[in-house]
Amino acid sequence: MDDQNKNLILATALSFLVIMTWFVLFPPPEQPVDPNAPTATDSATADDGVITPSAGAGGEGAADVAAAEPAAVDVPRVPIDTPSLAGSLSLQGGRIDQLSLKNYRQTLRPGSDIVNLLQPVGSAAPYYALFGWAASAGLNPDQVPGADTIWQVETGDTLTPDTSVTLVWENGAGLTFRRQISVDTDYMFDIAQSVENTGDATVSLAPYGVLARHGEPANLKNFFILHEGAIRMVDGELTETDYDDLEPANAQEKIAVTENGWTGFTDHYWMTTLVPADNSGAKIRTFHNARRDIYQTDATLNSQNLAPGQTISVSTRLFAGAKEWEAIRNYQNDEGVEGFLDSIDWGWFFFLTKPIFWLLHNLNAMIGNMGWSIIALTLIIKAVLLPLAYKSYVSMAKMKELQPEMEKIKERAGDDRQALQKEMMALYKKEKVNPASGCLPILLQIPIFFSLYKVIFVTLELRHAPWIGWIKDLSAPDPSSIYNLWGVFPWAGPEPGSILALIFIGILPLILGISMWLQQKLNPAPTDPTQQMIFAWMPWVFMFMLGSFASGLVVYWIANNMITFGQQYLIMRSQGYKPDVFGNIKSSFRKKPKPDEK
Repeated sequence: MDDQNKNLILATALSFLVIMTWFVLFPPPEQPVDPNAPTATDSATADDGVITPSAGAGGEGAADVAAAEPAAVDVPRVPIDTPSLAGSLSLQGGRIDQLSLKNYRQTLRPGSDIVNLLQPVGSAAPYYALFGWAASAGLNPDQVPGADTIWQVETGDTLTPDTSVTLVWENGAGLTFRRQISVDTDYMFDIAQSVENTGDATVSLAPYGVLARHGEPANLKNFFILHEGAIRMVDGELTETDYDDLEPANAQEKIAVTENGWTGFTDHYWMTTLVPADNSGAKIRTFHNARRDIYQTDATLNSQNLAPGQTISVSTRLFAGAKEWEAIRNYQNDEGVEGFLDSIDWGWFFFLTKPIFWLLHNLNAMIGNMGWSIIALTLIIKAVLLPLAYKSYVSMAKMKELQPEMEKIKERAGDDRQALQKEMMALYKKEKVNPASGCLPILLQIPIFFSLYKVIFVTLELRHAPWIGWIKDLSAPDPSSIYNLWGVFPWAGPEPGSILALIFIGILPLILGISMWLQQKLNPAPTDPTQQMIFAWMPWVFMFMLGSFASGLVVYWIANNMITFGQQYLIMRSQGYKPDVFGNIKSSFRKKPKPDEK
């Protein structure tokens, strides 16, 4: 076995082992349907059990289980209507608790409902935002608005990007609380809270914002490659915590913010986040109220003294929507939400996934089709790696030319492995050939493959992105199937994620296997039977192994194989070696003689 074939098999086997390990650890999940849980009326009969901050002696923010009253019957609501959002806020607590994403559907089926994000108490999966003031010196908890306080509308009847809504509540002891809520055309709310002291005593109170989620989300994927759960950024440090790793309510961690910070919950494609406008001195905490099974994060600012005749105000922003890269980038770059792009889970290879997605996003902006953009991205990646590929393929061509000389060395050395290695190294040095250089392009493809897999799986822009014909969602596996002869027979194909789906693969995986097989035919089959078997099976093993991966990833792999085929063919010909592709294909179909026939 010559060194070139050894290195090629080593690199191929290593690639196979890494991808196989990845496939076992991180199997492509079924494409889940985002549940559009039914929304109940506002006549809930149980308290929400949310834990509201209390200011304490110095605004420290100890945990207090709110003595929440039963939710009121038929509480009025204020509609929310923007180009991106539809829903309403409840006058009970002034909660933002009913929100759907206009531009996103649960599935690709015609008439599919839009995605629900926030839902009120009494629904199947309550998830909402609360804001208020925590009582400190001179005040009792019932003298500040709580989770179930009934507010009145002072101005505005519908919340839109052009019209804000102002709520008002008086505590009957000289304090008037107002809450002005506005929203932009994307997903950012601004909640400006103020309190006016018309009494005769100085009081102290601290503003806060709360996000509460009752139970884990129904569509939780529990997929290692993706973070779902609590997320926060404090003074440049990102912290991600899974739901099952959150501390209980009586042991929650309070994180002090020195300069900037935000906190929230992130799903696969959607997110809610609190962004205090005045971050200095804020306290952020995230925990699980196990008794109520409520996951909660909140941000509390320092207590403020309010003298008679004074008015104080503070703003907190709420992001509630889709994790669109462009929108989140604008909030980070233009509106000062530091590190907001890191709310998208770029993973360990962030130094590759971020630029790859940036390039893919801009290609899609020019081309207008994400599938063709993936192919264009592949061309660019191959162009960047061309100098290395050129050197590798030149080395492979020279190795072919040296094959006769290498056979002579093997004959001379016989069983003397030390002499064989010494003469081989001398030959490589004399001819300026590096036998390991052929492995580098293959090895470099591994982190690029993983990074692109991450980009396709995690980023919202690939969700439901069509390419051509039957490929309507590049983030999902190829829906075609040999099972029904790709739609010729009337029965449906196997369900995604099932065993049958792994066996009865679609058109794209089949093309992938053929492209890998053709790439092998640039070189004659190795003479060693073990090598022949590995090379014969590898394209088809990869075909079935990657058949249930996202279509976008398979498109990349096919494009990469075809471009590599062209590059290798042209470069090897330029070095005087003419690959006999058709001859190698013919030889692969010849019947191999049995040992006793030789």
